[in-house]
Parts: sequence; C-alpha cells; structure tokens
Amino acid sequence: MKILFIGDVVGSPGRKMIQQYLGSLKKKYKPTLTVVNGENAANGKGITEKIYKGFLDAGAQAVTLGNHAWDNRDIFEFIEGVNLLVRPANFPEGTPGKGYTMIKVNDVEFAVINMMGRTFLAPNDCPFRKIDQVLEEVKKRTPYVFVDFHAEATSEKQAMGWHVDGRVSAVVGTHTHVQTADNRVLPKGTAYITDVGMTGPYDGILGVEREAVLRKFYTNLPVRFEVAQGREQLNGVIIDLDSKTGLAKSIERILINEDHPFYE
Repeated sequence: MKILFIGDVVGSPGRKMIQQYLGSLKKKYKPTLTVVNGENAANGKGITEKIYKGFLDAGAQAVTLGNHAWDNRDIFEFIEGVNLLVRPANFPEGTPGKGYTMIKVNDVEFAVINMMGRTFLAPNDCPFRKIDQVLEEVKKRTPYVFVDFHAEATSEKQAMGWHVDGRVSAVVGTHTHVQTADNRVLPKGTAYITDVGMTGPYDGILGVEREAVLRKFYTNLPVRFEVAQGREQLNGVIIDLDSKTGLAKSIERILINEDHPFYE
C-alpha cells in the first residue's frame, strides 16, 4: 500500500508539472492512492471545476484545499456536487463541501482528511478536537487514514503529528511552500513531514514573482502578487503503508526541478 501526495500546485506552472510528471511518478512508485493539494491551482489562489477535473484526469484520486479554498468563486458552483474535493474539516459549521472523503481502491477504503491550522491563520474551529471527531467516524471503516494539515506554524504541524501518532497513516504539512527535510515515521507508526513543498515556479518566492515580493519587503507598500513564470518544480512524498495495520513503514520526499532531474 502506497500513497503519493503532491504538494500545493501553484498556477499554470504547477498544473504543467502535474501533466508532465504525475503519470511517470505513478508508473515509478505504483501508488495505491494519489492525492494533490490544489488550493493555489487557479492563478495562485483557489481552484476551478475545470482544474479539479484536470487533476483527476491526470491521475489524482482526491484533491485537498486550504486557506485559499474560496478565493475563486467558481468553487461555489460545483463543490457540493463532487466527492473527491476536500476542504478543511475544521471550517465553521455550514461551510459548503466536505472535510474528508472515503475512496475505495481495489476493495480497500482510504480516508482523506483535510485540516487547517489556526496559528497565523483564520480562527477556524480547533483542528485537534475536530480531527478527533472525524477519526471517530472514519476509523470505524478503515485503518488507512491520510491527513493533509494545511498550517503556517511548524510547531502546530508537529503538534498535530504527535496528537494523532498511531491513529492515522500519515500527516503531511502543506501551505508554506518550502519542502522540509524532517520526513520520518513517528514512534507509533504515523508518517510525518512538516511541509511537502509546492509544485509550480522554481525561481519565484513561494511561487510568486520575486520582484513584487522584494518590493513589498523593501517598502512595506501594497503590491499585486502574480504567479512567477520560468523554470518549474514539483514537490511531493511517497508513503509506504503496512497493508494489515494501515500504519507507515516509510516516507520519502520527492523533488523534481532543473537541479534535481527526474529519473524513471
């Protein structure tokens, strides 16, 4: 049992990398489940129905979101009618969409949960209490539980990993767009990484044109952020699970860019 997860897809450069490499990655690693974070996929903020379907056509079986979930209003036209798009489960009650989804692959069910942190982000419901509630439901059906924890603070991400260690297959951090080197299996069997990284521009700043970001730091004046163009990158992880327990045996980082070419 393997899970392939691709970190935050940013704009058209990120979508290009999905189209170019996802098929080859699936051929190489042979994942049972493939998940993509798409909250920045529409010009850096939000997602559209066309992009969502494009990820599925490219080989994803679920798409997770984050704090930019509502930035493209197209999402309100389709989120209630789809089953494989997952927004943070700890958004307030009454928010459209699903906080988790169940996916059956070869008679095996996987739970894909999206959760969002609160430190330096919007004050949503407590992610720790909410994950406990969700796990009470999904663990009745499957031991294979994948969590995308979309959060800013490294401490909050680590805290979530320890909070659910042994109760989920994996906790992968998203949102900060820089891949961390702390991938590990926690003592009770949960795969963990603080941030998977992003898929999109390689030479921008977190996927944004660097001149605008530098101007913001130089002057502290308002600037308009645009998705950077040029060289691209893809960041992700491949997680190997025990087929009996659903717990992790290993988690390996994936990094593709001009300095780290992909080899099949």
